[in-house]
Amino acid sequence: MACVRKRRNKWIIDFYDQFGKRHWETVGTNKKEAQERLAKRLLEIGKEAYRPENKVKTFSEIAETWYQTQVLPNKRQKTANYYRNILDNHLLPYFDRIKIARLVDVGFIERYMTKRLADGVSKATVNKAVTTLGTVMRYAVRRGFVETNPVAYVQKLRRGPEEIVEDKHYLTPEEIRLFIEYAKEDHRPLLWTAILTGMRESELLGLMWTDIDWNAKQICVRRTLQGGRFYEPKTKTSKRRIDVAPQLVSILMRWKLRCPRGEHDLLFPAINGKPMDAVNMLKVYFYPTLRRSGLPKIRFHDLRHTYASLLILQGEHPKYIQSQMGHSSINVTMDIYGHLMKATNQDSAKKLGAIVFGNNSGALSSILSHT
Repeated sequence: MACVRKRRNKWIIDFYDQFGKRHWETVGTNKKEAQERLAKRLLEIGKEAYRPENKVKTFSEIAETWYQTQVLPNKRQKTANYYRNILDNHLLPYFDRIKIARLVDVGFIERYMTKRLADGVSKATVNKAVTTLGTVMRYAVRRGFVETNPVAYVQKLRRGPEEIVEDKHYLTPEEIRLFIEYAKEDHRPLLWTAILTGMRESELLGLMWTDIDWNAKQICVRRTLQGGRFYEPKTKTSKRRIDVAPQLVSILMRWKLRCPRGEHDLLFPAINGKPMDAVNMLKVYFYPTLRRSGLPKIRFHDLRHTYASLLILQGEHPKYIQSQMGHSSINVTMDIYGHLMKATNQDSAKKLGAIVFGNNSGALSSILSHT
């Protein structure tokens, strides 16, 4: 029978777990605290969730098991590398040997977030780390190591518009022309395609010549290339048809005549015709061109942002931008690029007035006289 008793001026709790094994825990000099600890243990036993302290796993043990059994067998190498980086640089240095049961405290996680901000880590990176922590904790819940996932109750850090803008860089039309001017001739087709289609790096490198619809002037995104392997796009909306400028169609038609041939008939292969390595593309194509042009250092992904900014500049509808970018929803498009869109549009207001009132000034006078 479970009870609280005093021994050598300290209170202990005495109870049997869900397997009938007897346990003792020394609590301290406060009887009420001992009673509360016993009530907690009995609740855990009732749910068959009790684990002796020496049997409770640490965060690093749970995280490594999760990574080895859930991430490596099921995720692409690039995604696995992302999680490895988050674990090694943002979670394990802080939660390494902490018992997993301690992480059910929301306040504990919020203090971690505050500390990381004080260390100079960006809000975006802290949010990514906490999201990964939540994934590990969900795994711990499924395995029965903890009862709840505290990350579900943690308020993510909100980023202001100025922080979002700082994360993204856009080339102006003048900068684009300067950038291409300093690119080597055989590098230009890939760089032009990145700028004028907004395709992701992995989508560009996975393009085959059969993906171009020359008559419709469209490029069909059907696969990605990551780590030398071809994959299906992650989402339905990533599979899409991108409208192509006539100038880019001409560039690609000329490129086809001298493009290296290989087994996969890729648009942008390595010089031996095999799939191009993404890291090598950045080192040989992208960064040297940036240096030669004298432009600020940006990411290759910023060419995608450049494409979106050009569509916004010419007044394209957000839904069209979403379809061309392959975003999962219009909300994603607006969250990323909404700050670039005009808050006012007098031309639209004038068109609305013309539709409703027409050109009949007499009708307008009649309406005004009754208001």
